[in-house]
Amino acid sequence: MTPTEDHSRSGWRYYLQRPVLVIFFLGFSGGLPFPLVYSTLTYWLAEADIVRSTISTFAWLGFAYSFKLFWSPLVDWGKFPILSNVLGRRRSWLLVCQVALLASLVLLANTDPSSDMVMFALIAVMVAFFSATQDIVIDAYRIESAEVRLQGVMAAAYQYGYRVAVIVATAGALFIAEATSWSTAYQVMAICMTVGVLTTLLCNEPTTQGALPEQLTGSWSEKTQQWIYVAMVQPFVDFVQRYGKSGFLCLAFIGSFYISDRVLGIMAMPFYEDIGFTKPQVATIAKFYGLWISILGAAVGAVAVVKYGLARCVVVASVLIVSTNLFFVLIALSGAQLALLTLTISFDNLALGFGSTVMIAYMSSLVNAKFTATQYALFSSINTFFGKLLAGFSGDVQLALGWINFFFYAAATGIPAVILALLVARQLSKESQA
Repeated sequence: MTPTEDHSRSGWRYYLQRPVLVIFFLGFSGGLPFPLVYSTLTYWLAEADIVRSTISTFAWLGFAYSFKLFWSPLVDWGKFPILSNVLGRRRSWLLVCQVALLASLVLLANTDPSSDMVMFALIAVMVAFFSATQDIVIDAYRIESAEVRLQGVMAAAYQYGYRVAVIVATAGALFIAEATSWSTAYQVMAICMTVGVLTTLLCNEPTTQGALPEQLTGSWSEKTQQWIYVAMVQPFVDFVQRYGKSGFLCLAFIGSFYISDRVLGIMAMPFYEDIGFTKPQVATIAKFYGLWISILGAAVGAVAVVKYGLARCVVVASVLIVSTNLFFVLIALSGAQLALLTLTISFDNLALGFGSTVMIAYMSSLVNAKFTATQYALFSSINTFFGKLLAGFSGDVQLALGWINFFFYAAATGIPAVILALLVARQLSKESQA
């Protein structure tokens, strides 16, 4: 029986189990900060008349999510005095990150990018750092809180919570900014982080966790070396030992999967503003309506993984994410037409929701439970790095090519992912037949 077959037979009752409900709300906590330093932030900057090339460099805030593997061992093994004894290892880290995020968002809300861009950028880095650290803990909590057969449901529940948070941090923030100000909008978003704080205080600590290192011996220097090996080196050695050369194919596919989406995504809000859509229109169609389409896509992805398996789904997801970028060409040619925006958002968000569920399921399948946080952080770091790297140059590329050619360029950057998906699908098929 596959990990998700039981879920397909017993229906939606699994979504009412306590661990699944908890991960839904933690998904909300994880999804809220990202748009606030990505798409929503770029709209704020575009409205403040910050030049496009500067706006696109804010994509590099995403490097916090890409480099989190370097401090994931500390999160995986580290404990806070007193707090960890009261809440446990995972919940103490969650609480610290969520309180820090709340405070950082309040600071960001009270900083003007037009008059103090350096301070604004530094605070945005703080938000990205604490958000990425929270992601490490949530991923570990998700994998450790439920048995293998529930991981498909847990991945979908996380996506649902994440998507709801995205609509709050995008459509909600845009509506509030239109009615009041960007500062007020970000202050409200900071208050929304209390959802994560309350969830952390009310949920249970996972009973199954990677074992902490055995008692270290020797001098301080020797203990440090032992800790570095156990916490940082051994998780990567374990992955290489289990997958060998095929592991590099896995990592290459994970790293290329979102490139085309990230290259385009950082410029989506400036594009909407340039082409003539209003904030309420973007909030209603691109964000609010788009949320429900992405949730539908996530659900379709979960069902597809159960019915057809990961091998087929990784190929379909890769093709969809690349091809839906081309719908933006139609908007660039036709202007600010709501019907065309609705069509574009429908296909784009359906593809992204489908692909996100498939990718989470795929990365989770590669993790050894002994090194949950560190190994998953490795995969998710690689998953975001290359897309963020190229996205940082999207503003310069758009200025050089114009909007239409830029969208063709964005689609072309996803071609390697499609090729690698075909190779991964063949590898998965061989493993399932072994």
